[in-house]
Amino acid sequence: MKKFLLTGILAAAGLTATANAQIQQGNWMVGSSIVASDFGLNTDGGYNIAITPRAAYFVQDNWAVGGYVTLGTNKVTKDSPTTFTYKLGALSRYYLSPNEGGVDNLLNHGRWFFEGNLGIGGQSTKGGLSTTGLDFGVGPGYSYFITPNIGVEGLLKYNGVAGFGNEGLQSRLSFNVGFAIYLPTSKGKQVVNEVEREVR
Repeated sequence: MKKFLLTGILAAAGLTATANAQIQQGNWMVGSSIVASDFGLNTDGGYNIAITPRAAYFVQDNWAVGGYVTLGTNKVTKDSPTTFTYKLGALSRYYLSPNEGGVDNLLNHGRWFFEGNLGIGGQSTKGGLSTTGLDFGVGPGYSYFITPNIGVEGLLKYNGVAGFGNEGLQSRLSFNVGFAIYLPTSKGKQVVNEVEREVR
């Protein structure tokens, strides 16, 4: 029983140390969130789906900056016009250290973080109104490390588009679920080299 308990404590400590190592200066984070995903089940039901790939570099421990792209499409009903959504910009993410701000890590296997973004974005509806303008958002999230390099993430975010088109400010709250892969700089270089070899 003592051996089993000791093994569990060492495993938890190892995951915590790994979580700390993955968000250190010089590492990369790549991943994606499903911004919204729903499909109507009735005969004239529509759909709403979008995906947000992102990549960021840790400029210092716990702080990453990078970029994001959002592409999505939706229909309110089967016969309604299709709306295309697009966003492109920069993001910044700060991970809280254990006990920072009075926030403990859930099960010691992950990290709370805050994410903000700023860029351009909008939407275009076939035969309807369109908005293009300043895209911005901010919100808290949590990354739970299921392996040393992979985190499953939840992110509650306020999103807004200050439009320059036919519509003004549009804003909403979203709950996003996704994943992130954390790569040490050496691993990142290895991935780039492998891609270059395949291209040749």
